Amino acid sequence: MNLRDLKYLVALGDLRHFGKAAKACFISQPTLSAQIMKLEEELGVKLVERAPRRVMLTAAGQDVAQRARRILAEVEELREAARRCINPEVGRLRLGVFPTLAPYLLPHVVPELHTRYPRLELLLTEEKSDILLQRLRDGALDAALLALPIHDDRLHAQFLFEEPFRLAAPEGHPLAAHKTLTVESLDKESLLLLEDGHCLRDQALDVCRLAGAHETPGFRATSLETLRQMVASGVGVTLLPLLSVLEPIVQPSGLQLVKFRKPAPSRRIALVWRKSSALDDFLGKIGQDIAGKVTPLLRAG
Repeated sequence: MNLRDLKYLVALGDLRHFGKAAKACFISQPTLSAQIMKLEEELGVKLVERAPRRVMLTAAGQDVAQRARRILAEVEELREAARRCINPEVGRLRLGVFPTLAPYLLPHVVPELHTRYPRLELLLTEEKSDILLQRLRDGALDAALLALPIHDDRLHAQFLFEEPFRLAAPEGHPLAAHKTLTVESLDKESLLLLEDGHCLRDQALDVCRLAGAHETPGFRATSLETLRQMVASGVGVTLLPLLSVLEPIVQPSGLQLVKFRKPAPSRRIALVWRKSSALDDFLGKIGQDIAGKVTPLLRAG
């Protein structure tokens, strides 16, 4: 058994197609098939269920592939640790960010990181939080920007900043006339929310429960921009994170933003990485850099 064969199995499990997996591994399909069969013989168990036009891992194959992902991640961290001993600011950094944060945070922090670490290759992934967490655990990401709380003893979360929400309401709505609001002002209000899987949806539902508000029935947006446009069109009200309403983001006409009085509803953002990561010290510095850039923006907003 060798690392190469484990890599082939993981690729096959992810792509579920011999041809695509072979292409991803830069080998021929017969070679991939032969190596998988060799691995099955060595382990004495069937790993792959082969059927016309379909490839699936068996239960044993899924278990082996999951263990293989962890082994490959550990090996990559070993290699990365050796590289970082020479210069911790040179190499790749695979960073995940969830969709309701990425387009509003990254323009503020990426130029700063490029200037500070010119030889660092920043590889960004935008996905929902549960997908980022799984990729982080599997070693496919080095770190991820996520909303707290994070419940996983294998992960370290470095708190970066607290981002308050603004109420977004259409012009003419009774709440739009206020300069500031309390959370209790949302009592019995109906809020437009995102679809399942977005952490912002869960955060907004927490505010609804606290304020006595509820979700608008029959509507679930796929993105923050959809919510913004629906509010501007007069469909209803919603909560928008502060970074999503700061310059250079332009608000559509017909939308009014109202600030909450303290204690304002908010979300807490952290940089999260595996406790076993060889990048521990460097990621701590990256987190400080991000917090140092964003915190003044939030205070000014």
